[in-house]
Amino acid sequence: MKIVIIGGTGLIGSKLVTRLGEHGHEAVAASPKTGVNTLTGEGLAEALAGASVVIDVSNSPSFEDAAALEFFETSTRNLLAAEAEAGVDHHVALSVVGTERLPQSGYFRAKVVQEKLIEKSSIPFTIVHATQFFEFARGIADAAADGDTVRMPPVLFQPIAGDDVARAVARAAVGAPLNGRIEVAGPEQTRMDEFFRGALAAWGDPREVVTDPHATYFGAELSERSLVPEGGGAVLGELTYAQWLGRTGC
Repeated sequence: MKIVIIGGTGLIGSKLVTRLGEHGHEAVAASPKTGVNTLTGEGLAEALAGASVVIDVSNSPSFEDAAALEFFETSTRNLLAAEAEAGVDHHVALSVVGTERLPQSGYFRAKVVQEKLIEKSSIPFTIVHATQFFEFARGIADAAADGDTVRMPPVLFQPIAGDDVARAVARAAVGAPLNGRIEVAGPEQTRMDEFFRGALAAWGDPREVVTDPHATYFGAELSERSLVPEGGGAVLGELTYAQWLGRTGC
């Protein structure tokens, strides 16, 4: 089966290309690096010719409100139109747990627009909502830094390894379209301030984590369950953060 991965040269996309290829699929990495640009439409028709499934794991290069909206709206419209023309059977998109709960954030408002476009299209779809990735923990800490302190809210946090995200997305891609969402999260749930207190200690980072209920995340203040799955039906990853850190050293 031909599966095209939009954003296929990125963190999750490259893992998907490898994983799907190992399972005998024709996994095609599509990104500006391979001559495919969803914003301009360049190379889309050629990349999607003969594809049964398209997986969109692309991300906006800017988190500024207007730029994120322009990216997700334009890219998704172009991609869905090209898929309809090519006769694609299944559109799979990677999104974020809690997207609809964080309207203060322009980035998350843009993700909601992306999901609504997918829902309204004629193409059967599956949307995978994932919690934050372990791979981005250092960047999140740096963004929350205030001198020698890192300000984090005391809300529930359940991050996941990129490999576990790719596994869940790949399974969704080769399965029947859900015309709905699934949630994936890490195997351990803790509090965000406690997670980063332990992470900074593991990194040997001397900065102090300060608990701040008003600390923002992508521009939004968080409530207790903003970043964790709803209910008990989420697919859980296999790797804990300690195991992942031991393997990667990151």
